[in-house]
Amino acid sequence: MSIAEYLLIGHVTADLTATGRHLGGTVSYAARTAHAFGLPVKLLTSAAANEPLLEQLTPYVSEQVVLPAEDTSTFENIYGDLGRTQFIRGVASSITANDVPPGWEQTRLVHLAPLTNEVDPEIVYHFPHSLKLVTAQGWFRQWDEQGRVHFRRWFDPDVLRAVDIVVFSVEDVAEAPELEAMMAQAVKCLVVTRGDQGGTYYWHGEPHHYDTYEVPQYDPTGAGDVFAASFLVSMFLLNENPGLAASVAARLAANSVTRVGLEGTPTAHEVEQTLEKVRP
Repeated sequence: MSIAEYLLIGHVTADLTATGRHLGGTVSYAARTAHAFGLPVKLLTSAAANEPLLEQLTPYVSEQVVLPAEDTSTFENIYGDLGRTQFIRGVASSITANDVPPGWEQTRLVHLAPLTNEVDPEIVYHFPHSLKLVTAQGWFRQWDEQGRVHFRRWFDPDVLRAVDIVVFSVEDVAEAPELEAMMAQAVKCLVVTRGDQGGTYYWHGEPHHYDTYEVPQYDPTGAGDVFAASFLVSMFLLNENPGLAASVAARLAANSVTRVGLEGTPTAHEVEQTLEKVRP
């Protein structure tokens, strides 16, 4: 087994748009990103039987387990005068430690990517020897009977201490901004992204700013997922140097907004160029 295999755990999604039903979700963007770094990717997800969107991930995933579900997790964004309102139109099955295939607990890099609160937080204890990152947005979500998404307060210091890296957007905790400081004290490395303002990474509780890069923006979808996956792989490749990892991730995330949808994930050439620029 390669020590640099990359395991993703979370739902693939169907995103409903004006142009139809499209593959989405953190695991989709992160799988393509980790593949561009040259890592074998494993995926533990859930979706409806015979979900055709999964075929689009085949070139980027070396092994996958799809837990059966009645529905694929489905998101729809409605835009109006007050901004975006998000709806969940379907939810696939939950994922727990019991669903992890034998041997996968030894995977070197583990990315927990909840979107619908589907990943049991206690799954973190199943990977004691892995470098673990959580994109926590899905633990901050709940929804009403109409499927409209609302903020859910989540903070579990025991789980956070068992994780190496947590990444979320400042928008994810806009209704409870105090969570940023609380999490910064609980997890070894917290990264809070702030769009075109760059972001903050906390290393053992100490804050450090990182810059983003000015580029023409066509589609910001998935930029945070590209950032997170790039950060995790770079932490592994660059001796857990969060400053260098943030520089790599910020550059690749900036590149991603210049293209549409999943085509914004980095190419192997972009990854190579970016690593050459930041390596000491």
